[in-house]
Amino acid sequence: MTRADLDKQPGDVRRMFDAVARRYDLTNDVLSLGQDRRWRREVLDAVAATAGELVLDLAAGTGTSSVPFAEAGATVVPCDFSLGMLKVGKRARPALPFTAGDGTRLPFADGTFDAVTISFGLRNIVDPAAGLAEMRRVTKPGGRLVVCEFSHPVNAGFRKVYIEYLMRALPRVARAVSSSPDAYVYLAESIRVWPDQRGLAELIREAGWTRPQWRNLSGGIVALHRATA
Repeated sequence: MTRADLDKQPGDVRRMFDAVARRYDLTNDVLSLGQDRRWRREVLDAVAATAGELVLDLAAGTGTSSVPFAEAGATVVPCDFSLGMLKVGKRARPALPFTAGDGTRLPFADGTFDAVTISFGLRNIVDPAAGLAEMRRVTKPGGRLVVCEFSHPVNAGFRKVYIEYLMRALPRVARAVSSSPDAYVYLAESIRVWPDQRGLAELIREAGWTRPQWRNLSGGIVALHRATA
């Protein structure tokens, strides 16, 4: 897959993530220059999970993002549609209850979770609006949503440089460290065509969430959106 639009084929995207699973965490660390660690700490703080709460970590991949929730005393369910990711994660973190699930048809009952979070995965769901509605369905009334996703840098000059990095440098770097570098061409394109901060907030509102708001991280390279069920 060499280009991305908002009409993604689930089978293609699933196979892509299966292919990159083995070195996915290392590749993300290199490509983000270590910023992904900071972004995940911001997610943890935004969710503010407490002991006894049930948290759904959607598009959890190998479970790297799920571990801090468990360490905070919450019960976290890492969910992903890539079996390759889940297998790598289960080998590394056997105590976590990894669950296979499609973001548009989550295998959970209505009102199950105190909080739902998804980091860098919403844009890969075949229908992001349907995915947000499903997240709303499985969240308890008053529960929290936290979406961490690539966005639009707020400085126009920096945005131009950033897009140049995405479309040219990122695939080259991926060839050196990734187990499936061609997949990162798709990922770069999926970031480029993704809605801006306000556009995603409106998508969240239309899916039934209330009071959507966002905070820019790293100058808007990433935006942290929050809302309430």
